[in-house]
Amino acid sequence: MGFLTDIVERLRRDLQEHPLDDVALMARVSAMPPAKDLEAALTATEPPALIAEVKRASPSAGVIAEDVNPSVLARGYQAGGAAAVSVLTEARHFQGSLADLQAVRSSVSIPVLRKDFLIHPSQVIEARASGADAVLLIVAALSDAQLRALLEAARDVGLATLVETHSDEDLRRAIDSDARIIGINARDLETFDVDVKGALARIGRVPDDRISVLESGISTRANVDAALAAGASAILVGEALMRADDPARAVRKLLWRELRT
Repeated sequence: MGFLTDIVERLRRDLQEHPLDDVALMARVSAMPPAKDLEAALTATEPPALIAEVKRASPSAGVIAEDVNPSVLARGYQAGGAAAVSVLTEARHFQGSLADLQAVRSSVSIPVLRKDFLIHPSQVIEARASGADAVLLIVAALSDAQLRALLEAARDVGLATLVETHSDEDLRRAIDSDARIIGINARDLETFDVDVKGALARIGRVPDDRISVLESGISTRANVDAALAAGASAILVGEALMRADDPARAVRKLLWRELRT
């Protein structure tokens, strides 16, 4: 059993034993202002737009950054020119939380993405109730029916979706779902193997009318240039920015803005 399979099975059991309160969550959603437009944010500038990530730890890297202040970090990302902020909210393996998401949402004016393992519409509603403007949906963790249900739930509460793929079959399913923003993750979430070459090849197969986001394996401007050459509209960067002494400068450096700001 790989990592993704294991975490999804555990999460499914947890949600069955402790279901979320949809009524209370929807009451919170109904009192909130409209979500910020992730698609518009990713197309507002010349490619690549950058989604900068708040990620305390990961199963493959261990603890990435000690004593993280999500608010300060997110403000640095925005100051450097990030188009959006992604926040890991999974606690067991990534040391994240919805509190991190809420702290980021209250600190920046750009869209905020909840990055987690979402398998039930209640989690999508929970994301919006916690301040998210968009959610990550992992194709490999979902059946076609589940993917449709989560996309519909996101539309119902005004959330954008980043539909993440890890294989040719995932990409076919994402395209067939009419997802507007398609992520191409170079990291296999079952084994944690990274295949940047394969991911770059899949970027080129994303239809021109969709937004393609390359995820994982990006730490230098050369990596960014390779993503651009492959046709990526945007990139998502976490670990390299989390390890930087100056996150704003690290963002500018990836975007070639270091000398202009």
